[in-house]
Amino acid sequence: MDPFPKEGESAAAGEPSRGTAPSSGVVVQVREKKGPLRAAIPYMPFPVAVICLFLNTFVPGLGTFVSAFTVLCGARTDLPDRHKCCVFWLNIAAALIQILTAIVMVGWIMSIFWGMDMVILASKYS
Repeated sequence: MDPFPKEGESAAAGEPSRGTAPSSGVVVQVREKKGPLRAAIPYMPFPVAVICLFLNTFVPGLGTFVSAFTVLCGARTDLPDRHKCCVFWLNIAAALIQILTAIVMVGWIMSIFWGMDMVILASKYS
């Protein structure tokens, strides 16, 4: 039996029926809803995103602070209806949150995840 079901099949398709209804073939799409801070992460070139991740790993918030300036240089975000200055200040706010909460490790962890999101977005962009 194939461990991964093919498109349109359920995992139990190869097993005998145990009183469950057959698969109806409904496709469900899941879309992540981002908050304004998360949506303000800019789509940067891959090398810049990796540098920001490196900076965020060793100095919490520094990579996020640097990424804020890429917005002013024309980097695209998931907030197309907001002005560049507004998105810039959202990134500065995220950097300040990371710096101020790094003392209790929350900001440091947030900073690393923020940097990973930057790299993920950069890999999708290129």
